[in-house]
Amino acid sequence: MTAALMLTAAIAVAGPSAAAGEQDRWVFLFGYSLLNAEHVQAMEGIVERAGSSGYTGAVLGGVDRMSQQSSKYFEHLDRIAEACRVSGLELIPTLFSVGYGGSVLSHDLNLAEGLPVIDAPFRVAGRHARLASEEPVTIGNGDFETFDGDTFPGFAFHDEPGVVSFADADVAHGGRSCLRMEASATNEHGHARVMQVVDVKPRRCYRIRVWVRTEGLAPTSALRMMVLDEGRNLAPREFDVAATSEWRELTMLFNSQTSTSVRVYVGLWNGERGRLWLDDWSIEEVGLLNVLRREGTPVTVTNADGGVTYEEGRDYGRIEDPELSPWRAVRDSPPLRIPDGSRISDGDDLLVSWYHPMVVNRSQVTICMGEERIYEIMDREAKLLAEHLPSRTFLLATDEVRAGGSCEACRGRDMGELLGECITRQTEIIRRYNPGARIAIWSDMLDPHHNAHGDYYLVEGDFTDSWEHVPSDLLIAVWGGAPREDSLRFFADRGSPTLIACYYDADGLTQVQRWLDLARATPHVSGFMYTTWQRKYALLEEFSALVGSD
Repeated sequence: MTAALMLTAAIAVAGPSAAAGEQDRWVFLFGYSLLNAEHVQAMEGIVERAGSSGYTGAVLGGVDRMSQQSSKYFEHLDRIAEACRVSGLELIPTLFSVGYGGSVLSHDLNLAEGLPVIDAPFRVAGRHARLASEEPVTIGNGDFETFDGDTFPGFAFHDEPGVVSFADADVAHGGRSCLRMEASATNEHGHARVMQVVDVKPRRCYRIRVWVRTEGLAPTSALRMMVLDEGRNLAPREFDVAATSEWRELTMLFNSQTSTSVRVYVGLWNGERGRLWLDDWSIEEVGLLNVLRREGTPVTVTNADGGVTYEEGRDYGRIEDPELSPWRAVRDSPPLRIPDGSRISDGDDLLVSWYHPMVVNRSQVTICMGEERIYEIMDREAKLLAEHLPSRTFLLATDEVRAGGSCEACRGRDMGELLGECITRQTEIIRRYNPGARIAIWSDMLDPHHNAHGDYYLVEGDFTDSWEHVPSDLLIAVWGGAPREDSLRFFADRGSPTLIACYYDADGLTQVQRWLDLARATPHVSGFMYTTWQRKYALLEEFSALVGSD
């Protein structure tokens, strides 16, 4: 980016921050890209409507990777800033996601949080060593070829044979039959699942694959795969599938953590209608796939009894995955290369340890809060943001931090304290370039009634007391599901100012009214944010009229 471009793109944002006693009323511009002209036009329209309806601010994402943007991006950013100026709105950047990691990971995928694989057995053949699993894992009858009526042996269960689960010999992907699931009103939970118990080795990486076909499935989010051990989900995954589709393969990785046996599920949860076919379901241990390389994710290679630790570059080539992508699991694992002069010989057995990332839900990959490089990246991007978009208010996107405590950069840390340190450093970085900035943050990771607790997704540790380690002047954007009276009261008792981020794409504003009733009875509530996850802005004006009715 040239200095001239940086100067011409600099924006003086108009629109005052909420004055003393004035209610914050923000609109969240969610799900739009500044690289898409149609999206920019849509945002301009929303901003104009918001300005005519009493809103004071517009929250905009995608602004914390400016070092990677084109001139078109900055032209579009200028347009949104000008629309806010004309409409009298403050343009509020949201930035520094940890749980979703997008900006940092766009610089270096190795900064993802890593889960350890410890002492996986490899065997040398010629100049390469590859995984040599002691006992290959399988899903018995995963091809669904063996059945009696509508019952498939080999599984711990499949829901209601002959009612919601059926043998189907008409549309199999492979072989002569498959398992068909039907969402049925007879099952009060909308469940149509199949499960098998599988023995695994602790601290290993496994890949699950299954072929699926759908017809009239609703909601499509009902389709899931799960790997459970004593109630904890080791692979919390969802998939983007069409309501009706031909056969396609779904694939995911999981780390066995400390488990020796897991329950592997696939099927429908809370299905309402439609059909799902399953076939060719398999599991396998994988080798050096998506290996992370950074200070906190070291690799080690030893001989079979662990007595000799080999040297990278001398005894084996650099361990890395040239196609590193947490979202791509359908490919072969790279081999371990053995160079000339190595102390490792053909036929040797080795123990190899490394770290790999995990995808949560559909695409979420969390970064490691213990790695210093993430703060260096945030600092550079914050400096550029201040040059291009001088702002007085910011929203930290430090929500839903669903992995951590598992790599050497953060293992053993008090996770609440580490999260608090991360948020404090983010705040300091923003104020370094925007002195006196007002900083808001999503509430969930600071809320014991929401996500600030133990046993949270893939986190090894506990986020309890995270709220004790953050700046006291943060504006807490309380959000999530039904109105949270306990959450509002928790922050009110601490004297923290709150902003209620509500709406969430319903057909009406009943829940918003409930939030408003709570706000009237709770001190320190500064205002509301119209919050949509599905780009639904039809109720924008009605929302403003309701929350401004006081």
